[in-house]
Order: sequence, then structure tokens, then C-alpha cells
Amino acid sequence: MDTPAVEVTDLVKRYGDVTAVAGLSFTAARGAVTALLGPNGAGKTSTIEICEGFRRADAGRVRVLGLDPVRDSRALKPRVGVMPQSGGVPTGVRAGEWLRLMAALHARPVPPEALLERLGLSAVERTPFRRLSGGQQQRLSLAAAVIGRPELVFLDEPTAGLDPQARMATWELIGDLRAAGVGVVLTTHYMEEAERLSDHVVIIDHGRVVADGPTSDLTRGGQELRFRARTGLDVSALAAALPAGCAVAEHGAGHYTVTCADPAGPSPGLVATVTTWCAAHDVIPEDLRVHRRTLEDVFLELTGRDLRN
Repeated sequence: MDTPAVEVTDLVKRYGDVTAVAGLSFTAARGAVTALLGPNGAGKTSTIEICEGFRRADAGRVRVLGLDPVRDSRALKPRVGVMPQSGGVPTGVRAGEWLRLMAALHARPVPPEALLERLGLSAVERTPFRRLSGGQQQRLSLAAAVIGRPELVFLDEPTAGLDPQARMATWELIGDLRAAGVGVVLTTHYMEEAERLSDHVVIIDHGRVVADGPTSDLTRGGQELRFRARTGLDVSALAAALPAGCAVAEHGAGHYTVTCADPAGPSPGLVATVTTWCAAHDVIPEDLRVHRRTLEDVFLELTGRDLRN
């Protein structure tokens, strides 16, 4: 279908005098993973809850699978899977019982036993929810979100608390959802996870979009040469030896970064120039490497590096 999985236009949400979402707009496609990223308090949770129909917007327009998430909630519920970060499962229910109950609510569910096995929960299917580990509870919530074969699924911190094997199983399941044409809207604080899984990234801060685009576009053209050496090198002298369009700076004690205007990043000749200059000035460059700009670099550049409550 041509309609996006999610379409948000000029969304506003206020809580008293606080504006949590301030005119936010983005689109999430079907058959793609869209990561909604931002620091704590940026407005992610409010935005997702409005898209899920749990909160009403104060202004703006939201469409989920072409429908209004509040007015058309009855029609949307069978088509949308929701994985909250925590809660929503009775503490005394057994894992297998809960998943079979969820399956009974859908016309064409995925066989519960298949999901239990795939997510490593078969051994604990008779264990009450309260006795599951945090990672097992996360996986059970994920299984419940996808058991109805949704067209769109919202995943809130899907791998929080998971060990590496469980995280990999979750990533593979998300990849299979995308391949099956399911739209996935993902929130996560793991930038590596967002970069690995996402086709499209929306970064928000203070309730507004500060970056929006394909993951590859946001990280493009950001390679740089990094090395460690003694503090206080004459960076102006090194810069003079570099090709036109290149600059060098010391970040912290003895940590140096060489950046160039060329979007292709550092060339072998540049590496040779830096090492030759260092040899001529009795400098030993340690940990010399080409660093590719990551999604975490982009995130920190746009939202700041200060810790937030």
C-alpha cells in the first residue's frame, strides 16, 4: 500500500506549562525500521504513546496505517503490535499461558510454541512472569507484540537487559519483520543497535526533530584520522604539512584528530603525511586509525554531551 506506516505532522503535546512535543513531524515507511532517538525528556515517549492511541495530541495530525490512532483505535488494534519497555503482563501468569492467550485474540497468530523457541523461552514457558529475569520478560513482551502478525510494530527499548545471544535473536526477528513488509518503529538508547537495524533515523531534542534521514546519509562523509601522542604538539605546524582542506586539533590531553573536507575521508597519502611529520618531529603516534563517523557521533553532536535527568 502507498500510505506510510506512520505519518506525524506538526505534533504538539503539552503537560501543563511544559511542552513535551513542539511541532514534530516525521514519516515511518512500511517494510522499514525507523528509529526514533533522543535524550531523556526529548519527547519520544509522548510521541509514541500518541501514535499508539494511548494519549491525545494537543495539536497536529497523526496517521497510523492511514487511520487516526484514537478515533480508529478499534480498527487499528488488530493490525498494530506494541511492545512496552515494562509492565502490561499479570505477574502470576505463566509465560506460555500468556502467549497462548495473546494468540487467541488474533485471527492468524504465529504459533506460540514457535515464538517461544525462537526467543529462547521454551524452557521457562511454565514459569510465572514475576519469576522471569528482566531479559526473559523483555523477550516475552516482544513475542506478544508480534504474535498477531501485525502490519506495524512499536518497540520500546527491545533489547534492554538482554545478553548478547538474546540481543542477536531479537535483531534477527526484527530483520525478518522488515523483510515481511512490516513497519517497525524503534526507540533505543543503544546507538549501535539503531545504526545496525534502522533504515531511517529521526533524532529529536526538546520536542523537535533535529535530524531526519536514512541512516547512511546521516553518517556519510564523516571519516577522520585519530591518534595519540604526547600533549602539546604544534598542531599548526602539522596542519601546514597537511593537504589543503585538512585540519588537526587536540581533543583532551594527547588525543589528536585530523579532519578533511574530502567526503571520502582520509587517503593513504594523508596517513603517510602524518606519520612522516611525526617521525621528523620525534613523535610516536599511538593507536593511529581511521575513525568512521557513527550514529552515536551524530547523536552527540546534535543533542549535546551533557547528562540529563
